[in-house]
Amino acid sequence: MLFERPRGGEKAVLVYIQFPADDAGEVQEFEELVASAGVFASSLVRGKRDTPDAKFFVGKGKADEIKQQVVETGAEVVIFDHSLTPAQERNLERHLECRVLDRTGLILDIFAQRAHTFEGKLQVELAQLNHLSTRLVRGWSHLERQKGGIGLRGPGETQLETDRRLIGTRIKQIKKRLEKVKQQRGLSRRARRKAELPTISLVGYTNAGKSTLFNRLTDSQVYSADKLFATLDPTIRRIEIGDAGPLIFVDTVGFISKLPHDLVSAFRATLEETLESDLLLHVIDASNQERDLRIVQVEQVLSEIGGEKIPRIQVFNKIDCIAGAKPHIDYDEAGKVNSCWLSAANGEGIEALISVLKDNFAKQIVHCKVLVPHRYGDVRARFYELKTVLSEQESTDSQAWILELRVQNQTLAQVLSKDIVLLEDRPNSDGFGEFSEVG
Repeated sequence: MLFERPRGGEKAVLVYIQFPADDAGEVQEFEELVASAGVFASSLVRGKRDTPDAKFFVGKGKADEIKQQVVETGAEVVIFDHSLTPAQERNLERHLECRVLDRTGLILDIFAQRAHTFEGKLQVELAQLNHLSTRLVRGWSHLERQKGGIGLRGPGETQLETDRRLIGTRIKQIKKRLEKVKQQRGLSRRARRKAELPTISLVGYTNAGKSTLFNRLTDSQVYSADKLFATLDPTIRRIEIGDAGPLIFVDTVGFISKLPHDLVSAFRATLEETLESDLLLHVIDASNQERDLRIVQVEQVLSEIGGEKIPRIQVFNKIDCIAGAKPHIDYDEAGKVNSCWLSAANGEGIEALISVLKDNFAKQIVHCKVLVPHRYGDVRARFYELKTVLSEQESTDSQAWILELRVQNQTLAQVLSKDIVLLEDRPNSDGFGEFSEVG
């Protein structure tokens, strides 16, 4: 008997199997994932196992229990909170007589709904095709017959082989397009580095409130919602923060436990925005009972993409959901800011965070005057391009410019030489001063 794959639906039976290494609180996240996908959970089947069953992932008795729930609720899809092998999915679909989706497929579906930019859609499609390429056999056995007809006689090509070839071709096309997008991102990052503007990325577990905080800090209208993966495409804004000068803020996609490897690979170009940051704001849902576990999971993902050495400040968000919680700042033994407690929703503690950022980056700004000989017109032009020049005057011998600057310390250090020197300001009656070299 040939097996026809059932059509998908919006009513689902959820299956959560707890293994010894799993945390019991993950079932809540699983239900949130399903709700974020727009699926109605008609029932939840739970169980415990030491190891997955090779055929059904769950035991035969549990598989029969799931089938009974499918019949009683009229569910059209069964969703597992674990990754299933292609064989397990195929066996379960035949036994349950409905579509089966694992955790990877569920997250891919959510990402497909959230992707809006050209790059985001390409990344999701790449991850979907990589996932699908290992699962073509399920439900397609009736197509594994030889093609015939004019020009296709002889050994021919099975339908399954054709599908695999077409998917392989499409994957190559997407990778080429993503490579071009990656190059464009690289140009944008190089332009920001050339402008030498400090970059701050908001990272954290999904639904921790990153986009809400981003909107507070940058006065933006980025889409935010109380659901997982509300933000998929990174958003970049430039703002001025007092003495710290202009800063670049980046809102990034949220992390999640057991993030599919295909997604990590596909979104590596997006995650590279995080790696170029001068500071990470690790946004944490302070009201979540699993916050300590989620902090560890985010740190693991950051380590996986190579961002473990980037300086960071923990931002404990949603204190408005904790009775009696007040905004405050925690310091480590060296007196350095370790964490900020705030509510991005109502604005409590935002000013304290801005003050921390201002102090952090203001230390890198120098207010000074430099002597730039006329033959170094390119240096003068660079200072103007970076919008760091406050005033300008000719030197007494008319051989150089005296520039008053508000500039990054690193930028200044790169141009100082025996000819381009830092001056010490000694004000006199003309208001601009006599100058001498700083010894």
